[in-house]
Amino acid sequence: MNFRSDLALEQTERVGRQNLPDGVTVRTEQIDQITVNWVDITTEEGAKLLEKPVGRYLTVELPPFYSSNQSTEREIEALAREIRALLPQTGPVLVVGLGNIHITPDALGPRTCDLILATRHIAGELADSAGLGNLRPVAALAPGVLGQTGIEAGEIIRSLVRDVAPAAVIAVDALAARSLERLGCTIQLSNSGIAPGSGVMNRRFELSRHTLGVDVVSIGVPTVVDAATLVHAMGGGETNFSWDDGQREKAEAMMVTPRETDLLIERAAKVLSLSINRALQPHISVEDIRYLVS
Repeated sequence: MNFRSDLALEQTERVGRQNLPDGVTVRTEQIDQITVNWVDITTEEGAKLLEKPVGRYLTVELPPFYSSNQSTEREIEALAREIRALLPQTGPVLVVGLGNIHITPDALGPRTCDLILATRHIAGELADSAGLGNLRPVAALAPGVLGQTGIEAGEIIRSLVRDVAPAAVIAVDALAARSLERLGCTIQLSNSGIAPGSGVMNRRFELSRHTLGVDVVSIGVPTVVDAATLVHAMGGGETNFSWDDGQREKAEAMMVTPRETDLLIERAAKVLSLSINRALQPHISVEDIRYLVS
């Protein structure tokens, strides 16, 4: 059985760091309470082994969102710095919040998008008169899901990219983890793009430079684990549990999320939005950003 994960770091743990091929490098840095892991995949051999596209993956480990009332400014600054490093230095940015706002574990993208400081419409004399002449143009949209609109989120975003012509797209989505310990306390950043719905096992149209023609930075927090992985993690894996085909299919289709999911999504959305806003508007303080989006 394939115990899947959207986290590149977990894929390196599955393989074992001592078994990683040339073209895959892993390094770790501790910043206060934050642990940052970099996984760089530079060859197709490494991509195939880890089941991830070629690119850079950063996994940021924080105190659990549902137990920490508010992230510190140092945490926001650290995240903003890493996001900024993955983006072009100049040019408009389109932020898209992927997922279904009516399903709590899948609502991270839309909730984050609600708190993005949209500035594309503020320009010229209006920006200068408000003392905001150096704003980076930012547009934000939560396109919904296929079942709500009848249109693939990727199709909507591809059309927007044609008209808005951003230098990059930031895509925020919920992810799935293999480890229970990483639910609600891990953020993954990547420059390899993302497939909307992957976190809730409903993989759709891929968003990447290949499909959109611009850089795509994906940002996600694992909010779910599938039931098959949960059983395996609790000691009822392949050797201790006899799976028939029906049980396996049901277990792989069932998603498990923490009891504190509402708090997790609310606080994770605030952290991600503050970090994205700070990355895109570095001349505006975290305190002022909190005020502007409140």
